Amino acid sequence: QVQLAESGGGLVQPGGSLRLSCRTSGIIFSTYNMGWYRQAPGKDREWVASIASGGRRTEYTDSVKGRFTISRVDRSNTAYLQMNTLRPEDTAVYYCSANLPHTDKYVWGQGTQVTVAS
Repeated sequence: QVQLAESGGGLVQPGGSLRLSCRTSGIIFSTYNMGWYRQAPGKDREWVASIASGGRRTEYTDSVKGRFTISRVDRSNTAYLQMNTLRPEDTAVYYCSANLPHTDKYVWGQGTQVTVAS
């Protein structure tokens, strides 16, 4: 059974940092592209960052460039999102996704809440 489990969300003040984790099971993790998405209240889910299988290519949406870093550790089947200099507009539920390259097959986690507020 394929499972993605996010953790690491919480309440943080503006300017603070959080590190999200996405632990996977049931997939050959090293062969999957991994991504992070977020959904703020009343808004559509948006893509935040991706890291390709092998980890050599990363991409970010413009609003998080220079503040967020996506990474992966294949031996532990886990992807990460390091979030620094957080802003109130980063408040959202953050979702991890796993995508088999060259397919439209996506697997999603349940999400973890990130709230940035004073």
